Amino acid sequence: MPNTTQLLARARAGVPEAREELLELVYDELRRIARGQLRRRNGTSLVTTELVHEAFLKLYSGLGVDAKDRAHFLAVAATAMRQILIDHFRARQADKRGSGVKATTLETFHGVSLEERGSMVLAVHDALERLAQFDPRLGKIVECRFFGGMTEGEIAEALGISKRTVSREWRQAKAWLARELGASESAG
Repeated sequence: MPNTTQLLARARAGVPEAREELLELVYDELRRIARGQLRRRNGTSLVTTELVHEAFLKLYSGLGVDAKDRAHFLAVAATAMRQILIDHFRARQADKRGSGVKATTLETFHGVSLEERGSMVLAVHDALERLAQFDPRLGKIVECRFFGGMTEGEIAEALGISKRTVSREWRQAKAWLARELGASESAG
C-alpha cells in the first residue's frame, strides 16, 4: 500500500482511487480529530462520521488539497472540520434572534450548557481570526491544538518547526486570546 505522501501526490494529480485509498489510510486519525472537536464543542447535532466525511469532501471539492505529507494533511483536515463546525454553530446562532455571544477562555468548556458552548466556539473562532491576521503561525498553532486536538509534536511536524517553538508560541497565543476574549466580555 502506498504511503500518505504518495497518495496525496496521486490525489492532487486527479486519480480518484488515490482519494479513496487516502481516506482509508488516515480514516482512524481523522475520526480521532473529529471526536476531539465534537467532545470540546458538545452541543452540535453532527456526529463523528458525518464530520469526517464532510471534511474530506470539503478538502477534495474543487481543486483538492495541497498537503505535502501526512501531518500537513491532518492539519488541513482539522482546519476543514473547524470550518464545518463554525458554519454549523453560526447557522444555529442565526436561528436564535437576540442571542449574544458570550466571552470565554480556552479552558472554560466544562460546566457550561450545551447551548452556550456554540457561542463560546464562535467567540474563540472570531478571536482566532484576529490572531491569524496579527500572526498567522500563532493562529495555525491554536487552530491545530484547540480545534484539531493535535499534540505539540504533531503540530511541530505539520508546521515544520520545533516542539519547543510550538510550546512557547502556544503559551503566547493563549495569553493573546485570553486578553482578546476578556476585552470582548467587557465590551459586550
